[in-house]
Amino acid sequence: MVFTSYVALGDSFTEGVGDPDPARPNGLRGWADRVADVLAGQAPGFRYANLAIRGRKLPQIIAEQVPAAVTLDAALVSIHGGGNDVLRPSVDVDALASSYDDAIGRLAANGAQVVMFTLPDTRSNQAFKMVRGRCALFNEFIREIADRHGAVIVDIWRDHDYDRHHFLDKDRLHYSPAGHQMMAMRVLDALGVTHQLSAYPITARPPLTARERRAEHLEWTRSFLVPWIGRRLTGRSSGDGINPKYADLTSLR
Repeated sequence: MVFTSYVALGDSFTEGVGDPDPARPNGLRGWADRVADVLAGQAPGFRYANLAIRGRKLPQIIAEQVPAAVTLDAALVSIHGGGNDVLRPSVDVDALASSYDDAIGRLAANGAQVVMFTLPDTRSNQAFKMVRGRCALFNEFIREIADRHGAVIVDIWRDHDYDRHHFLDKDRLHYSPAGHQMMAMRVLDALGVTHQLSAYPITARPPLTARERRAEHLEWTRSFLVPWIGRRLTGRSSGDGINPKYADLTSLR
């Protein structure tokens, strides 16, 4: 497959949080940029837009980013959302899925090849495993929507056979550079795009003592969980004041 244009929609997952690169917009690279770099090497005149902003909930993505993607009329559109919604105290998963279905229908009807993602399994995250059932239900809707509209699906829920420490950032929520590289490979493979990307070597983590594990968990709670809860309580978002990395289709070469 060769694509001449690509628009990436979504939240922190697609913006590239966890994969720092000071030379890029917002100081992030991420799997979508990695996919775009490969596509740019295969199609002369290739252009790329990344409208994703961290902290965005699915209704915001649908209201703000989907219409822009339709206007940009790209050959390939990826979209990820719902993770920030299911983590809230309450959410109407059926209504969320219905609006997602409408949005994917609009993108597909515009002629784009759409790529969708399931949400990850939260069973290994002590802070978020209580929403595991909610994630599983929403993922079933995502698979159904993808089938209905001919979207390519990358099923993150089924990614259990890897070293989570290696692929996750220190916040235990976002992908590390190795994780973003792995996801770029997953997307390209799902699309049938030839590439030369390879997985980062897995660095074995030395076993921690019980005391070290407690200290690490306390540091994570102080640095990531408490600020996250604080934003929820005050109605703030990590994406406040953040602009899209590439708001318009942009040549990368």
